[in-house]
Amino acid sequence: MALLNIGIAGLGRLGRIHAENIAYRLSGARLAAACSIVPDELTRAKNELGVEYCTDSYSDLLKTPGLDAVAIVTTSGLHAAQIEEALDAGKHVFCEKPLGTTMEQCYQAERAVEKHPDLIFQIGFMRRFDPPYVYARKKINEGLIGIPYLVKTSGIDPIKFVEGALKFAPTSGGLFLDMGVHDIDTARWFLGSDPVSVTAYGSSFGYPAFAGFGDCEAGVSLYKHENGSMSFIHLGRTASHGYHIETEIVGTLGTLRIGGIPRKTQCDIYGADGVLTECPEHFPERFDDAYRLELQAFVDYVRENKKPEITVYDGTVCTKIGYATTAAFKTGEMVSI
Repeated sequence: MALLNIGIAGLGRLGRIHAENIAYRLSGARLAAACSIVPDELTRAKNELGVEYCTDSYSDLLKTPGLDAVAIVTTSGLHAAQIEEALDAGKHVFCEKPLGTTMEQCYQAERAVEKHPDLIFQIGFMRRFDPPYVYARKKINEGLIGIPYLVKTSGIDPIKFVEGALKFAPTSGGLFLDMGVHDIDTARWFLGSDPVSVTAYGSSFGYPAFAGFGDCEAGVSLYKHENGSMSFIHLGRTASHGYHIETEIVGTLGTLRIGGIPRKTQCDIYGADGVLTECPEHFPERFDDAYRLELQAFVDYVRENKKPEITVYDGTVCTKIGYATTAAFKTGEMVSI
């Protein structure tokens, strides 16, 4: 098969990462077109990434001659409609999370995917492609830790980005929906079971302004899963040491732990201040390989006409669980999912 011609919609921080991966780091793919409503982003795409066709119209992007697929990295509320438009135009679709910002948007995306069974759709839950997470899943499948019954995750953004989080808070959907969906999907993936109930709590001791938006600075949620297993998620926005992500999977015969101490490299610094371990500054650095590998998988799925393991329904379920978690936080009561 010839190179897969991909157009990208959205060239913000994450969109730029995906665009650079498609342009320079993927096998069997070509960045053929780019769409953004920000003129400077289109200029950079043309001059720095060599994109031939640049436009501020998503509909025009889909009309790019020879276009095979589109990567959607736009504002979350546009995802479902853009998924539907791209599939109706005969394009394969990769879409960043979330699938939608409402349940109806998620169902709209589901209907669009179901309408086009001949086309490939993949949602961007990149942790499923991160080498340490893939390795842990392999060990679970091999029975190394017996039956997994508990997943514990922590995801804390660096404090230096907290002002940006405050600006985004009115439209983000809240901590548990915006940040928590990756952890929710991780727990489902490792435990092989969906949650059926959730209890959640939050606090805003350092930045009480979050509470003014009905949100929280930090939060925890506890889930009971359908098969009797459990998961516990800790989220926050004020890690002073950098971007902190860790996951622990406890089984009947052992435990797997991913990223207990967040490391920028395997090099520790010995000096007057003691022994220092530098940490990743933010998610693009920590999950650099994962973002590349998930798009490479998408390209391979299309070229081999193979359906991804992760489906549109995973996006819907994680959004539904995120809303239930937010409801549990706001009411202080256990919520059935």
